[in-house]
Amino acid sequence: MVVLNRIYTRTGDDGTTALGTGERRAKYDLRIEAYGTVDETNAAIGVVRLHTKDATDLDAMLGRIQNDLFDLGADLAVPEREGKAERLRVVASQVERLEHDIDALNENLAPLTSFVLPGGTPAAAHLHVARTICRRAERVMVELAARPGEPVGAAGIQYMNRLSDFLFVASRFANHNGAGDVLWVPGQNR
Repeated sequence: MVVLNRIYTRTGDDGTTALGTGERRAKYDLRIEAYGTVDETNAAIGVVRLHTKDATDLDAMLGRIQNDLFDLGADLAVPEREGKAERLRVVASQVERLEHDIDALNENLAPLTSFVLPGGTPAAAHLHVARTICRRAERVMVELAARPGEPVGAAGIQYMNRLSDFLFVASRFANHNGAGDVLWVPGQNR
């Protein structure tokens, strides 16, 4: 259980923050950037949900995703080390659930004949913003995983990859099943 009875501690005033292991890292450390960008993705999804209350299935999916993103933040905040007790990790079943949700949303969408520009309904536009933040989080996680001694769970990276796909499909769903998609017209303004 998490207990937060005091919000400010002053321990970060020196430009460092603590990982879940207690180890202190600079606030610009790539691991901090990774879970901070996952948190930013979560906040963007929170804004999306202001516009999805009437789309109960989509809103429920987004609520589950927000919880998963907290799991991922916890996963990243406690790097896996040999000989240490297992902590909360993102697992394959979370990735599989996202795939199921993508398939469910995509079922009634017309095939695309062009790339989609961010826009349409407020929910769709905000889903596109969340998608781009999610892609950035994934890039940071992949960069972190490429560094020696900086383990990142494969399922966490897969989750973010699938999540960006989910957010794209959800944006089309929120655009009246794709009917309200704003399509790219190559060279339109030449």
